[in-house]
Parts: sequence; structure tokens; C-alpha cells
Amino acid sequence: MSKPSIYVREADYARLNDLAQAALDRNFEVADELLGELERASVLPSDQVSTDTVQIGSTVTYETESGQTRTVTLVYPGEADIEQAKVSVLTPIGVALLGLAPGQAIDWRARDGQNHQLKIVEVKDHAATGA
Repeated sequence: MSKPSIYVREADYARLNDLAQAALDRNFEVADELLGELERASVLPSDQVSTDTVQIGSTVTYETESGQTRTVTLVYPGEADIEQAKVSVLTPIGVALLGLAPGQAIDWRARDGQNHQLKIVEVKDHAATGA
């Protein structure tokens, strides 16, 4: 599957890039994947990124290849909390979610080496969730 077009807010781009660069030594695969996603992303001013595009702070519902749906909020690493369904952008699933919109699907590789696919069902804007 080819990768879908993704969009990242200009306000988050530099921080995400710095985060990925800083993580290269300790978490190379995920950091390298995030850098690759940032490289192919269209970087837009915040007011030009659709509110239904997954960004930091967005709450997203996605469907797995097995048909299960999950709802998580994409956050920076220091805010991650699996019990509250807050997923770090510096995880394989977090990198996969970044910049996608409803209807888009992407293949991603988990830390255990397993390949997965997810499809975005719904995105709630970060401003609407208070994040």
C-alpha cells in the first residue's frame, strides 16, 4: 500500500522534528519513521489544517485490520498515558496516525515487528477536546 498524503501544522513541525532527532540514539526505528513522515508531510499554517486531520492533541477513532475500533488521543511523549488512551507520537502507532484524515488507511510496523493496517474513522479536533 502506498502511503496516503498527510498534513502537519507548521506550529508542531519544528518540535516534532527536534523530538525525532533527539530520539535517534535511543529509539532509532521510531524516530527515523517519524522523520520520514515529517519529510513527506505537507506542512501548513495551523489555520489551514483541517480540524479532522490527526494532529497533536487530536482524539482519533481508528479501525484495525481485524475490524476492532479504538479511540486514542495523540500526544507528545511526556503526556502519554495508556490508561487514559493518550498515545505518544514517538511510538509506532503514534507515527502512523499523524496527519491522517477520516477514510485514510496506512500500514505500520509494531515494535514486535508485526505489520498492521489501520483506517481512520473519526477525528475530533484538539480544540474541541480541550487538549
